[in-house]
Amino acid sequence: MHKNAPDSRPRVSTRSLADLGEGDSAWLVALDLESDVALRLMELGFIPGSRVTAGHAAPGGDPRVFRVDGGEVALRRETTRHITVETVP
Repeated sequence: MHKNAPDSRPRVSTRSLADLGEGDSAWLVALDLESDVALRLMELGFIPGSRVTAGHAAPGGDPRVFRVDGGEVALRRETTRHITVETVP
C-alpha cells in the first residue's frame, strides 16, 4: 500500500463489556477475572473470539442481559467491567 493512500480498514475500538449500549455487539477479547469466575463464564460461552450482544437491563441498569453462543446470560456491571471487547464501527 502506498504510504499516502487512505486506510480503508475499519477502526477497531477496545473497551469493557460494561460500555456497550443495548443492541450493541462486539467481539470478546479477554476476561480479567478470578479464574473460577472466568471459567464459569467460558462454560456459558464467553470465550475470546465470540461475538456478544448487549440486551436489556434490569431497572436501574444492573444486571444486564448479554446474548452469546445462542444463549442469554445476566451479568452485573462489576463483572462486565473486567471483560474486554473489540467493536468495529
